[in-house]
Amino acid sequence: MTTLRLTEHTDLAAGSAATIGFFDGVHRGHQFLIQQLCRLASGRGCPSMVITFDRHPRELLCTDWRPQLLTSLQEKEQLLAQTGVDRLVVLPFDQRMASLSAYDFMRQVLGKQLGVRLLLTGYDNSFGHRSPDSQEGFDDYVDYGRQLGIDVVCATGIEVDDDYVSSSRIRKLLADGQVAEAVRCLGRYYQLQGVVEHGEQQGRQIGFPTANLRLKFDDAVVPRHGVYAVRIQLGSTLLTGMTNIGTRPTFDGHRLTIETHIFDFSNDIYGQPLSIEFVERLRDEQAFSTVDALAHQMALDAEQAKQILSHTI
Repeated sequence: MTTLRLTEHTDLAAGSAATIGFFDGVHRGHQFLIQQLCRLASGRGCPSMVITFDRHPRELLCTDWRPQLLTSLQEKEQLLAQTGVDRLVVLPFDQRMASLSAYDFMRQVLGKQLGVRLLLTGYDNSFGHRSPDSQEGFDDYVDYGRQLGIDVVCATGIEVDDDYVSSSRIRKLLADGQVAEAVRCLGRYYQLQGVVEHGEQQGRQIGFPTANLRLKFDDAVVPRHGVYAVRIQLGSTLLTGMTNIGTRPTFDGHRLTIETHIFDFSNDIYGQPLSIEFVERLRDEQAFSTVDALAHQMALDAEQAKQILSHTI
């Protein structure tokens, strides 16, 4: 896959089959869409192209809104590279881009600059600036395409548990702590990436040392507070463990922390990058009356997590 960032000088040869969207998470619905795109492109003997944005459009349109995202742009690019698509085009979503109507966007960006001749899109997908009372949608895009020499084709979605897969559905699952259900929609484990930083070493004092994760991507969706069975990627090494997300109420904590106890591991990894893959939720975070009671529960958590994880390695 080749990646291109759109500039005013971009001028690709005509003939691409493309789809456009934010593609947060590059989940199974997105993967299914791109599979359709690649088949259509192959049938026409032309390159397949995924078009996305460098930031969520709502960030520009609603300045007081902070996104909660499943993937950073870098993660998204890495995941899209695995889909088999030929090209990825990243659009700078700025005031100029936001002001373009759907027709002008199709004419100037899709047609003139990117050479799109087939556009695959969902029936309820929308793009381009429009007034609040506008009813513009798929049928209008088909009409604009006829005028501009772009075939607009309707894509089909994919269902999991009798409901369509979407980024918003996955965010809701993670917010509810349903990480195993999120796996079925993503097609992989949800992960958080970051760097190991120094903590207060309270876990070490009770026999469960933890790696404290400082998130690499501040806008990442953090699953619901609780204890999880996890897989850990440390460099090229895959490890297992359990992660607590919360405020450490037994120690009267107030700041959100993401602490991971890695099984059968004692190396010094401060300052190193770490990725956590969430496999299954074990329980809610809770305050214990004594530190010994916490240690006892953590031992039970570890046994449960090891049993779960023994089927994932």
